[in-house]
Amino acid sequence: MNDSDQGAVFRRIAEALERLAPARPPSARLDSADAFVWHADGERLEAVTKVNRVDLSQLKGIDSQRDTLLDNTRRFAQGLPANNALLWGSRGMGKSSLVKAAHGAVNREKPGALALVEVHREDIVSLPALLGLLRDGKRRVVLFCDDLSFDGGDTAYKSLKAVLEGGIEGRPDNVIFYATSNRRHMMPRDMIDNERATAINPGEAVEEKVSLSDRFGLWLGFHACDQETYFAIVDGYAAALGLGGSQNDLHRAANEWSVTRGARSGRVAWQFIQDWAGRQGKRLG
Repeated sequence: MNDSDQGAVFRRIAEALERLAPARPPSARLDSADAFVWHADGERLEAVTKVNRVDLSQLKGIDSQRDTLLDNTRRFAQGLPANNALLWGSRGMGKSSLVKAAHGAVNREKPGALALVEVHREDIVSLPALLGLLRDGKRRVVLFCDDLSFDGGDTAYKSLKAVLEGGIEGRPDNVIFYATSNRRHMMPRDMIDNERATAINPGEAVEEKVSLSDRFGLWLGFHACDQETYFAIVDGYAAALGLGGSQNDLHRAANEWSVTRGARSGRVAWQFIQDWAGRQGKRLG
C-alpha cells in the first residue's frame, strides 16, 4: 500500500470515528438562565440552574469591598460606565463568594438584568471566541474567572490583556470582566524578580507582565481577618441558618476549629459552621 492509499484509509477511519462520536450539546441561549459555564472545547455555554452562592448579607468583614463591587455591578446592569474588577488577597476571605453574591443581589433587584459566565483559568486563551459569541447579544454579561494567576512561560496573560482593553475590537459594551487572585499582579514575586534580573531590558520585561493588573480599573484587596471579624462571620452564619447553642459555646468551638486549621477566614468559618450544624443534627440548605 503506497502513501496515498494509507492516507485515504486514515481519513476514512477518522471520518467514521467522528460519525460515531456523541454529538456535543448546542450552546445554551443567553436568555435561558442567569448563570453559565463556558466550555472552550466546543465553544459553547452550559446553563447553570442553581448557583452555589451565599447571600450578600452573610459576607462579614468585607463591607467596603462589598459596597464597592455591588455599586460597580449595579451601574453596569443599568448600562452606565463600570470597571473590570480584580479581587485579590488572602485565601478564603470571600472573593469569589462576593462576585456571585453581587450578581445574585442585582438580579433580585432587577430580574434577568445580568448573566454570569464563569471562564476557567485554562480557557483564558479562548476569550476572543467567547466575546465573539456575546458581542451582538442584548443581555449584559459578567465574565468571571476564579483564582486567576500566571506562572513562568505562560503567555495566556497576553490574550487577557488584549481582551480587557488593548484589542482592535475592544471589550463589548455589554461585557465586563471580574477576576479573583491571591496575587495582586496575578503572578508570583519570584517570577517578576527573575524577569527583572535576566532580561536585556528589565524594566520593559517586568512592565509587560505586571501591566495586566492595570487593565482592571477596580482593585479590591482582601486581607486575613482578626478574631473579632472571624467571630462575626461565624455569628452571621449561625443566625442565618438558625443554629442553636450559646454564643460562648459557639465562639469557643469556632476558636478551637481555627487553631486546628492554623488560620481564620470566611472559608474556615463556613467549614466550622458545617461541623457545628452536623453536631446538632441539622441540615444546611
